[in-house]
Amino acid sequence: MINIVLAEDHSIVRNGIRSLLEKEPDLKVTGEATNGQIAKELIISQSAAADVLITDINMPELDGIQLTAALRGHSPVKVIILTMLDQEQYAQKAFDAGASGYLLKNISNEEMLFAIRHVSSGKQYLCSEMAIKLLNKLEKNREMSFKEPAGLSARELEVLKLVAEGLTNNEIADRLFTSRRTIEGHRFKLLHKTGTKNTAALMRYAIQYRIV
Repeated sequence: MINIVLAEDHSIVRNGIRSLLEKEPDLKVTGEATNGQIAKELIISQSAAADVLITDINMPELDGIQLTAALRGHSPVKVIILTMLDQEQYAQKAFDAGASGYLLKNISNEEMLFAIRHVSSGKQYLCSEMAIKLLNKLEKNREMSFKEPAGLSARELEVLKLVAEGLTNNEIADRLFTSRRTIEGHRFKLLHKTGTKNTAALMRYAIQYRIV
């Protein structure tokens, strides 16, 4: 049996979650709280048996993330954040505070039930909508890293590659059969076009765009 405490200040939402959970033979709602402070007291005092706490973020007294942090080290309860906030930074804050799960309120009943059982077994869970959003962001960043830097000529790319390899102006000039003064001109343009300020920053730029 998985004992669950609900922390949600909107009774209609809390009642809906309870109604869903009560239909499951292995899930039991053992306590309810209308704000974070009440939830904290319920769990730390062990007034309600709690394996999993499902909490909103936006609540009076203590918000869900503050509540999660307050319980850390004081209770083995697994915390699932259930919220409308779909921004990545809130999920990161929740997991940093010690949450085991992060769900959006528009998830299906099936996904919520899966998440509760998954988290109860000691694992972490991020709802599918948030996971897809993060994967899309990673893919976009990966695609950007493969794009050729805009505005750089073929010769400037050659110079940038050699700068990133650690060659001096004289060595680059010898390699490209040109003068040191010409290379200095290319380096000046590279700093301007890439928005960097020194050789170290140029090297990081070259690595970021996979020029080396």
